[in-house]
Amino acid sequence: MAAFNLNTPFFNHRKVLSSIKIGTAPVVSLPMLPQTLPDSTAFTINNTLSTRKPVDKKDIVNNTGGKFGKFGGKYVPETLITSLARLEAEFNLVLHDSEFQEELTTALRDYVGRETPLYFAQRLTNHYKNSEGEGPEIYLKREDLNHGGAHKINNAIAQAMIAKRMGRKSIVAATGAGQHGVATAAACAKLSLDCTIFMGATDMEKQASNVLLMKHLGAEVEAVDGTFKDASSEAIRAWVGNLETRYYLAGTAVGPHPCPSMVREFQSIIGKETRKQGMEKWGGRPDILVACIGSGSNALGLFHEFIKDEDVRLIGVEAAGFGLDSGKHAATLTRGDVGVYHGAMSYLLQDEEGQILGPHSIGARVSRGWTGGELFKRNRSGRVSYCNRRRSCCSISTAMPLGRHFSSVGGLSRIGFPGETMSYSTQWHQGCGEYQRSWR
Repeated sequence: MAAFNLNTPFFNHRKVLSSIKIGTAPVVSLPMLPQTLPDSTAFTINNTLSTRKPVDKKDIVNNTGGKFGKFGGKYVPETLITSLARLEAEFNLVLHDSEFQEELTTALRDYVGRETPLYFAQRLTNHYKNSEGEGPEIYLKREDLNHGGAHKINNAIAQAMIAKRMGRKSIVAATGAGQHGVATAAACAKLSLDCTIFMGATDMEKQASNVLLMKHLGAEVEAVDGTFKDASSEAIRAWVGNLETRYYLAGTAVGPHPCPSMVREFQSIIGKETRKQGMEKWGGRPDILVACIGSGSNALGLFHEFIKDEDVRLIGVEAAGFGLDSGKHAATLTRGDVGVYHGAMSYLLQDEEGQILGPHSIGARVSRGWTGGELFKRNRSGRVSYCNRRRSCCSISTAMPLGRHFSSVGGLSRIGFPGETMSYSTQWHQGCGEYQRSWR
């Protein structure tokens, strides 16, 4: 994620700059996080967290939320309605429970390591100055410095605390790149919850170090034929098989209500910190925020705080793989069709019979055939713009040095990026203006 300040007339908001390949370009380099276990003291069980009985039926709220225009919702069998309603009621309770909020704040500070820095990328800023020394100020929101190396633990620790309040004994989750799996395993280790992570066999080969870390953290990792799509289905099956003792910990802003709203709420700390840090660093808001688009948790975490700030431009970038016409991409917002998947209406990459197509991206985390309903609503309203065919922007082909993922650098002045989702290489369509370059 990144933040830009538009302080000069030199930059046209319609122009898009190329991105930097981490690890090889002389402009900027991020250190690789060590894949070692944290000190054992980090896994002290929090015995002060209260365990409560499930919410009584009389406290269950009606399912009237979770709709973003026609997207989102709760398209699930009757067997899940009561469980999801209880979860929604519990979620609404903890939002106004001072004890829970205090414990969550403590966990985010002492266990996760928040707040994360809003880092001024001096050399990247210098690289994009023109001959007169004018250009963007580029800031990186360093979510890679969280415990576990990603933004995923912001949501995982909060949902694990909710699961414990509800009396659940075990957590099931699915992971693609492994980051949500590591975050969930770390949260379960802290709270003394059993943890089972489902992961596609293809992704396990790519992310062997994260698989090892999950196991070190005490999680059981189940291999599933296929990729994240298949792992997600298996995790939900495992949850449905034992609703009374298991908790499905969603890491993406996709699924039946209230799952996407919970993920967005707990990830919104990214944008809240960005606003606060912007005021501290330059006395104002960013001009442009840029984030990659997979399923949407990272982008919503940054964007949500600024949705009502119309003067802050929000840009999302999708993975276009080998190109939008190749059939090998993950550009759901650009080439998707409306459908229902995992209990919610969204845009999907699907065939004529409605079957989900296998998305393609070198980056496992953005290799998704679906994206959360809220981002589609923002897309339709024009509040968030995306690099896609309709705007003649850019196509992203990703590489993964240091196990990182991708985002993009947009056209720009004071710009904010999530540090864990930096750009690596870009492949531009015609229409991107004069800034057509690719770092290899």
